[in-house]
Amino acid sequence: MRKAIIWSGIAFAAAMLPAIAHAANPGFDVDQATRAYLDVLQGPARAKSDAYFEGGYWLTLWSALVAIASYLALLPTGLSARFRDWSERLVKRRWLQTALYAVPFTLVSTLIALPWTIYTGYFREKQYGLMNQSFIAWFGEQAIGLAIGILINMALLTALFAVIRRFRRTWWIWGAGTMIVFALFGALIGPVFIAPLFNKYTELPNGPVRDRIVAMARSNNIPAEHVYLFDASKQTKRISANVSGLGPTIRISLNDNLLNRTAPDEIAAVMGHEMGHYVLNHVTKMIAMFAVILLILFGIVYRAGPAMIRRHGARWQVRGIADPAATPVLALMAAVAALVLTPVLNTIIRVNESEADAFGLNVAREPDGFAKIAMRLSEYRKIEPGPIEEALFFDHPSGATRVRMSMQWKKDHVPGAAMVKPDLKLDQ
Repeated sequence: MRKAIIWSGIAFAAAMLPAIAHAANPGFDVDQATRAYLDVLQGPARAKSDAYFEGGYWLTLWSALVAIASYLALLPTGLSARFRDWSERLVKRRWLQTALYAVPFTLVSTLIALPWTIYTGYFREKQYGLMNQSFIAWFGEQAIGLAIGILINMALLTALFAVIRRFRRTWWIWGAGTMIVFALFGALIGPVFIAPLFNKYTELPNGPVRDRIVAMARSNNIPAEHVYLFDASKQTKRISANVSGLGPTIRISLNDNLLNRTAPDEIAAVMGHEMGHYVLNHVTKMIAMFAVILLILFGIVYRAGPAMIRRHGARWQVRGIADPAATPVLALMAAVAALVLTPVLNTIIRVNESEADAFGLNVAREPDGFAKIAMRLSEYRKIEPGPIEEALFFDHPSGATRVRMSMQWKKDHVPGAAMVKPDLKLDQ
């Protein structure tokens, strides 16, 4: 009986902890503490932050339209059919014809969109002070990306059209599966073979920052033998970290901007967030969610693609859905779907990011560090959107949402939590 009473008391105390913590900090006003951080960003700096991010709303639309236009240009001009005819003259094997078709398809569609890519990827970033590269250096990396894209498209289109030819009635199911296999393979090899083509990855040097990160990782059973630092400062001023890879290649990396531009409590907050992605298995969960979306999309393409080709195929010289020359049709429908599904995809990502935020606060226990990082991200994210705006356009919680979460965590978990005047200089 005595043990039962003791355990009942423990259970009651555990249930009451949030209320006790809340009552322990009656003078801590979450709204006021949140506003103190948000008001750090004022005047021209806030206008610049808002203008950059709000411009991205239109970039999403225009980027989709440019992609659609580039694919459409390949159909009525007969270019897509010419690429197919060229590959058929060179080789007889159908799978190799598809692989060869992918080369001019990728090159020409990229060249059509190149002026837009240069504006959005280089000049606009330079205009807002986020770009550290020269144009030549930036263009060189684009060329590397193009080469990788050609190789990926060669393999992907070969596999996809082989599936379409082999499974006439169920290719949409096998096609979605093929895309998932490629996504899994890309996630597996990306950190080891692709990311190092753009940045140098080294072990984070020994010291207090590494010791803190390793301690946080070990406390949550996260492999901590390797913590990677990469030189993003050669490209951008953005601070970031990430979890990448799959299975044996999963790793947590932080960029040198985060290491050099922020304080230890901020770094701990960010790395706690990234550890949340690892512990909560977000990489695998995201792939599973996108697998469902892909299956639905392929089902739509299965119905709409052949109908479009029956109507326009003779003029485009496209023989059918199994013809590699139909690739722009598939890509066109994918671009339209991606645009329409933008709010859905944003919400899926944003929910995962919010879960990682909550985990990071619990493991790092640095609410003010987390709030400061949220404010620093205003360099390229609007700090205080409306609720509908955030739901539609944000793939991460907004700065205001994150600051409020951190201040609520501070009130609930920090005994004697005190209001602070943020000593934070934002580099705008």
